[in-house]
Amino acid sequence: MDYNAKPAVVIWEVTQACGLSCVHCRAEARPWRDPQELSTEEGLGLLDQVADSGAPLLVLTGGDPMERTDLERFVSHGVSRGLHMALSPSATAKVTREALIGLKKAGLHRVAVSLDSHLEEKHDAFRRVAGSYRRTLEIARDAREIGLPLQIGTTISNINARDLEAMARTVGELGVVLWSVFFLVPTGRAGSGMMISAAECEDVLTRLYDISRRVRFAIKTTEGPHYRRIAAQRTGRTSGSGINDGKGFAFISHRGDVYPSGFLPVRAGNVREQSLGSIYRDSPIFRSLRDASQFKGRCGLCEFKELCGGSRARAYAVTGDMLSEDPLCAYVPQQFGAPFTENRQ
Repeated sequence: MDYNAKPAVVIWEVTQACGLSCVHCRAEARPWRDPQELSTEEGLGLLDQVADSGAPLLVLTGGDPMERTDLERFVSHGVSRGLHMALSPSATAKVTREALIGLKKAGLHRVAVSLDSHLEEKHDAFRRVAGSYRRTLEIARDAREIGLPLQIGTTISNINARDLEAMARTVGELGVVLWSVFFLVPTGRAGSGMMISAAECEDVLTRLYDISRRVRFAIKTTEGPHYRRIAAQRTGRTSGSGINDGKGFAFISHRGDVYPSGFLPVRAGNVREQSLGSIYRDSPIFRSLRDASQFKGRCGLCEFKELCGGSRARAYAVTGDMLSEDPLCAYVPQQFGAPFTENRQ
């Protein structure tokens, strides 16, 4: 796919309302809905924009998308326009078996829920709601029993980085099709003190690749694009171009603002004023993120910059420059010529 022409994945934050209060929440979600969020009719029009942009996959997220009552309409309309529709709800009582059945009948392709530890008390502390762990397992069970493909998302932080193998076993027992591993970006409620170090990140990515060779489910990373570099080093297949913030990826806020990702709060336009396709293709912000020759520091010198590119969101969160090097990468490019020493302020 030509990522200059169209995105591969679009995420739509349908609302910021949510019953949880997670310590790392990108959206800094709150209990109430914003009166300025896109209406049902605007949302249906947005789905048309996504389809017209050429993107094959749309994920409905939040906040908690279950706080809206028009999700089945969105799913049905998106499917009618040829989109693969996925849903990422919060683990609350709103995600009933009946709700999942209705969404599946509307054409939902996949449901994704978060699980940040194999230990109940640790996960609930991360989500700041007692019972969140058990509710997640109940949702996973319901999805499996009604035949709705399940994805688990796990945010890697200094709270759970050492629990990777135990988490992989738990994820496998849930019958998932995909384990999506997020590497924390210090934005929203997430502080930089929650990040693991670059050396720890390298270790987690290496172990994650080893796990991927022996499990039956697929593994992908978010804001950890150097996972592709590790895979390339192992296999020797170093060519190709990977999805990254603004490169094959776009995020739309509840108010219609368009960003390179939900973790990179640099506004490129609004779908109420301009089409998603034109914002994605023509915005200077998106165009610069797809031009690896503009990357700075080790990312700019790295032989894997097209395949990996570093987390642009983390570079922005830590340095204020979205084109700077990713502070969570320990790799020393061949051109760099000097050992990498981590600066953890």
